[in-house]
Amino acid sequence: MPAFEPVLLANIHKPDSHTLRVYESAGGYRALKKTLAEMSPDDVVNLVKASGLRGRGGAGFPTGMKWSFLAKGVMPVYMCVNADESEPGTFNNRILMELDPHQVLEGTILSCYATRATTAYIYLRYEYPLSHKRLQAAIDECYAAGYLGKNILGKDFSLDIYLHRGAAAYICGEETGLIESLEGKRAWPRIKPPFPAVEGLFRKPTVVNNIETLACVTHIAGRGVEWFKSIGVPADPNNPRDAGSYGPKLYCLSGHVNKPGCYEAPLGITCRQLIDEFGGGVWKGRKAKAAIPGGISMGLLSEKELDTPLDFAGPGKVGCLGLGTAAVVVMDETTSMVDFLHNSCRFFAHESCGQCTPCREGTSWAVRMLDRIQAGKGRLKDLDLLLEIADTIGIIPGTTICGLADGAAWPIKNAIRKFREEFEDYIRRTNPSGYMSTEPAEALEVVGIH
Repeated sequence: MPAFEPVLLANIHKPDSHTLRVYESAGGYRALKKTLAEMSPDDVVNLVKASGLRGRGGAGFPTGMKWSFLAKGVMPVYMCVNADESEPGTFNNRILMELDPHQVLEGTILSCYATRATTAYIYLRYEYPLSHKRLQAAIDECYAAGYLGKNILGKDFSLDIYLHRGAAAYICGEETGLIESLEGKRAWPRIKPPFPAVEGLFRKPTVVNNIETLACVTHIAGRGVEWFKSIGVPADPNNPRDAGSYGPKLYCLSGHVNKPGCYEAPLGITCRQLIDEFGGGVWKGRKAKAAIPGGISMGLLSEKELDTPLDFAGPGKVGCLGLGTAAVVVMDETTSMVDFLHNSCRFFAHESCGQCTPCREGTSWAVRMLDRIQAGKGRLKDLDLLLEIADTIGIIPGTTICGLADGAAWPIKNAIRKFREEFEDYIRRTNPSGYMSTEPAEALEVVGIH
């Protein structure tokens, strides 16, 4: 790998890295001062557009383009910062909020200036008490230093930032579910259109951006477009749908590795490089069996697919849903794929908000079938039924309002299609007299989590 200078994690090992004093000593808020002095809001939008920055929260949508969709001439504009971070295996936002909150706040202020937002809400999951403490202290420091409040740095730009603690539901990671929760309602995602850029929080134009995305804005404003686009993977000229994967990325690495942690690398590093060069290889001298490329909603990479680039295009080329949050979870050769899929399905059945019938019923029936398989009453036919569920729920087949069902479906698709032999062997061994049955299956007396 060529030499790479971390920027998102550059300050985190310094004593008191969360304080304004330490952040300013490393050049913090210079980008904000320069931007407010020399650029208009539209200039900043165009800068972020030109950088090719794509959202780091999961969908990878171009950030500058999202900003440009805001309804013109409608005020006020709101900025909602998604700090819910509920994707299993993901903790990069927590690292930033706890150890370098001013980097996040500078990016938030810059983004609010660009979008003409006068109020920003940071939606923070309840299980992050230290993040709440550090962010609130940093916000207080910003008000005292003149980076927040009325007429920031003497300019005609005012901004207030508020922390809002959510009750920690996976569905609140979806932008309209987050908005509903922020308004004090049940976090049911909204039917779109209208999109939040037209009618979002309190029915006003709203931008929803992820913590890491806003941290990247800080460095784009400070270092420029050429620097940002020198990192990562350029757009494929032969694929008009490929917007490129530019800039640094925080990769979360956990599971069966020697050195789990949060690592910064250029977009496009392969999964195998991340495991070997950053994670110190698979633990206990074992071999890798599979890896989750970006949170369990993205599906699975088999061992032979570990050389897949972890950029916005790579995982999709091997049947995964996408890069997601770039939270890589490694499973060694002793891991049961049946256990993995059962745990995954239990999670999504629990987290489904229940608004859409295909998601509510599909996730519930998937975990019931896996309960039965693990209880020794599985049938080979169940594998095809699970795939039928997975192929018919979600936004991609057009049956649900939000993407939770897609996230629930992809582990099923990947686990069964890439490890079908293991599933069939398990069913044959645990139900030797009934694995070929095609008759309706009896319900278990005790069912998992329903």
